[in-house]
Amino acid sequence: MGTGEQAIHSENNGLSGADFPGCIVVARKNKDGKMAETINIGSITLRFLRSKHDTGGSLDMFEMDVQPDGRMPVPHYHRDWDEVVYGLAGTLVFTVDGHATAIGPGDSAFVPRGIVHGFANSSGAPATVLSVLTPGVLGPEYFREFAAHVVGGTPDPAVMREIMLRHGLVPVPG
Repeated sequence: MGTGEQAIHSENNGLSGADFPGCIVVARKNKDGKMAETINIGSITLRFLRSKHDTGGSLDMFEMDVQPDGRMPVPHYHRDWDEVVYGLAGTLVFTVDGHATAIGPGDSAFVPRGIVHGFANSSGAPATVLSVLTPGVLGPEYFREFAAHVVGGTPDPAVMREIMLRHGLVPVPG
């Protein structure tokens, strides 16, 4: 780990590295001196900047790097929160309620709770977005658990569905 990084320990989140063998979770201090957690899930990397834990449940906020032509989550909707996605670099195509929109630097999309959406990066280059979820009810726990499941190779769709449902994401058949 680099300067200013530390492993996430069980006193921070109730989990240890032994809970998810092969899953790398790193924390980096943000501008306020709080730890920003990085979670790698295949072709997606998330950097949690704020979570329900340090905002009193007001929001979750993370940067998401998406590699081109990687495996993406299935279309889904959120039961209990809205999402705003803001483009920082590259281009992702978000499909919200059946309408595809390219999100590049400075572009944004609003995804109301209950609306089916998904995203893909077929641009040939990495893309980065900032996602803000309100209220903050998801937190990094979903992504940690999902990462632990996919790290071993071919994930079991039934297990992935169960993880999603338990955390308030409802997968929709494509």
